[in-house]
Amino acid sequence: MVEEKNKATKINYSEAELLEFKEIILVKINSAKDELNFLQEQITKSTEELKDALSAGLDNGANTLEKENLNKMAARQSKYIKHLENALIRIENKTYGICRVTGKLISKDRLKVVPHATMSIEAKLERRKE
Repeated sequence: MVEEKNKATKINYSEAELLEFKEIILVKINSAKDELNFLQEQITKSTEELKDALSAGLDNGANTLEKENLNKMAARQSKYIKHLENALIRIENKTYGICRVTGKLISKDRLKVVPHATMSIEAKLERRKE
């Protein structure tokens, strides 16, 4: 019962918990950067193939579409990395895990799955209703 009361009034995560989140985020950043590098390599390859096709007088619409999709995926991956890096900044500032809408702690389970989250599930659901 006392543990439930302490849990309800907790306003931020402990140093140990922040360190745990930081480790999760760093792993995700490394993985995301690897994925971004792969996508950038594929974009370069696609660009070269498109240039070859155009110089040969061919209209390669499929290659153009593939390149556009790769660019969208790379942009999304870059945005994800930026969100994760911003989460690291919040950890350093000791504001990590605090919902920007309600001011309450975001659940630990949510942060483990979506470590760059800035809103609790409740706040996100409420925002969707609006």
